[in-house]
Amino acid sequence: MPQGWVTRAGKWYLLALLVVVLDQISKHWISANFNYGEPWVITGFFNFTLLHNTGAAFSFLSEAGGWQRWFFGIVALVVSMVLVVWLARLPAHKRWEACALALVLGGAIGNLYDRVVLGYVVDFIVVHYQQYYWPAFNIADSAICVGAAMLIIDTFRGSSSGQED
Repeated sequence: MPQGWVTRAGKWYLLALLVVVLDQISKHWISANFNYGEPWVITGFFNFTLLHNTGAAFSFLSEAGGWQRWFFGIVALVVSMVLVVWLARLPAHKRWEACALALVLGGAIGNLYDRVVLGYVVDFIVVHYQQYYWPAFNIADSAICVGAAMLIIDTFRGSSSGQED
């Protein structure tokens, strides 16, 4: 690895850590102050509702019997390790890509912590239109989605051709 990779990647690891901290603080606060399944209406399309997701995105495999906890935990751990190395090897001028990877890394670690320690991921953000509800999510999920969207945008921008961010 090139010299100085720790300091170059360090700020992106700090961004990932910030995502983890904000995610965990919000989940702990919601868990301590809300009754399970009871919504706190913020607007006509947005509320906070404490929910536990034993599956993956959109509660995929949530009724699978428990094995999915460890399967998704291992997947998140492997992805996190790959992202740590990817960030370390990323050229300094690839700031957009580094930010995207840091967001995904922070989100993956935030949800991994829940899955390993609690056996489920704490979700609480609920968006809906009339009776049509989007699956509940959390700050970690939001960071993963924003980071993934940034990576997709980056591919269309032609960042891999060597352009600076």
